Amino acid sequence: MFDKIRSFIDKIKPNFVEGGKFAWLQSTFEAFETFAFAPNTVTTRGSHVRDAVDMKRAMITVVIALIPALLFGMWNIGFQTSIYAEEWPYELGTAASWWYCLWFGFLRMLPLIVVSYAVGLGIEFMFAQIRHHEVNEGFLVTGLLIPMIVPVTTPLWQLALAVAFAVVLGKEVFGGSGMNFLNPALVARAFLFFSYPTHMSGSSVWVAADLWGSDAVSCATPLGELAAGSWPSDSAWDLFIGTVTGSTCETSVLAILLGAVVLLASGIGSWRIMLSVVLGGGAMGVLFNLIGANDYMQLPFYYHFLMGGFMFGAVFMATDPVTSAQTNKGKWIYGLLIGAFAVLLRVLNPAYPEGMMLSILLMNCFAPLIDHCVVASNIKRRERRIAAVANERKEAQR
Repeated sequence: MFDKIRSFIDKIKPNFVEGGKFAWLQSTFEAFETFAFAPNTVTTRGSHVRDAVDMKRAMITVVIALIPALLFGMWNIGFQTSIYAEEWPYELGTAASWWYCLWFGFLRMLPLIVVSYAVGLGIEFMFAQIRHHEVNEGFLVTGLLIPMIVPVTTPLWQLALAVAFAVVLGKEVFGGSGMNFLNPALVARAFLFFSYPTHMSGSSVWVAADLWGSDAVSCATPLGELAAGSWPSDSAWDLFIGTVTGSTCETSVLAILLGAVVLLASGIGSWRIMLSVVLGGGAMGVLFNLIGANDYMQLPFYYHFLMGGFMFGAVFMATDPVTSAQTNKGKWIYGLLIGAFAVLLRVLNPAYPEGMMLSILLMNCFAPLIDHCVVASNIKRRERRIAAVANERKEAQR
């Protein structure tokens, strides 16, 4: 079967190279060809590290790591709807079967994913054709991340606008994938958050509504309850498992940790960033516990790991290799500040109950400066060491 596909691609390929009938679609053809088969291009000079894992395979690994959170998010859509929606095939307040909830969630998530990929890839292909560049693989992950971090009832036209904004102004204007300094998925969410706040925060961040057009039922998320001045109604165990309201695929810490195992085992995710984000958030949470000026400050520090998108951001967003710090010491500083600022924003600014999105975007801006300071510090330390050795030699010669 694969031999037949390969033969078919080789047969039509002359039409898409320079001088062919469809040469103007060369970037598009190359994107589909290299997605199905490893490219046969090789280096001709210079020293290069050879590895079987190219960019497409790395991106596919991240997609695989997202699958546990995606599947749980789909199931949770059906589970929450079966509890809150009035028109449901089951008795109100009674959870439907596991498979029915998963199927229901799949049908609700599918349009979001289709719109995200259609708009994002369409723009990516257009820019690649205009610039005569290869289509980059980065949107394989971004196109899935965006639907996973927004409420399931986000209008499709709003999602399309957010994706277009993120791809054009968050990435392509800087030169495309690898040149952007902000995480594109979080740029899309920030666009929605500031443009349509009623759909992204407050009591409407999760809206349980069924496919038969019944009236929607709004219910606050755990972070929304805290921002409103009340203690979360869900237990720590429920928060860890993820059977709570929230953005589509961010609620289950367990599913997110399964994805973290995949990223760490494959060497794609940075354990330094993941761990430092948790340590930074925990340290800030403990500090607020010691101050204890209000109920929010008295919230046990580990609850911050279980609520909202903290763990999702730590595992899948903060570790973005393009927008994060590159040096090892810089990764520790970068992650610690993300965790600390996320908790700080949550507790001290009720207008931004999540905190993780703005914290990561803020540190995306400072990541190059962090790396610069780390490298400059290393250079100065080595210069002092060289000067000290030179002085010791001079003293020995005397």
